[in-house]
Amino acid sequence: MVAGAFPVAKLLTLGARQLSRPLAARIKAAARASPFFRAYVCLPPAQLYHWVEMRAKMRIMGFRGAAVKPLNEEAAADLGAELLGEAIVFGVGGLCLYLEYARQAGHARRREEEQAAALRDMAARLAELGLAVDALGARMREADRRLHELAARPAPAPAPGPAH
Repeated sequence: MVAGAFPVAKLLTLGARQLSRPLAARIKAAARASPFFRAYVCLPPAQLYHWVEMRAKMRIMGFRGAAVKPLNEEAAADLGAELLGEAIVFGVGGLCLYLEYARQAGHARRREEEQAAALRDMAARLAELGLAVDALGARMREADRRLHELAARPAPAPAPGPAH
């Protein structure tokens, strides 16, 4: 992979996160305007969030068993829309984080595969060189054996030459 692609991926991730904010704002506006979205998507999480938050605050202050009044519909719709918008921004950020992790993991996997292939090639080359060394050793032993045979032969008698 090209080294310049890494900053581009970071820039695209940042751009996606920045684009998610206006998208979340539009969804929040639609959630406030739509009665179905308001009643079934915004209000239940907002009331649950309010209930958990108030119970936690009461326990911290030492009040046990005090009842928590639900929010009015307008405040719950606003809180639910805010929660939905934040969930969208958080979800887009999490998705960008996951995609970056997957990209880096793929890069690391490819690098490991390349290293394993290079190691296999070196092992094959080493095996070939080992066979070549064995063959050269056998040829050297054969040449050494022939030299010993020649040295062990008796020297030939000098040829009779003309008498002086």
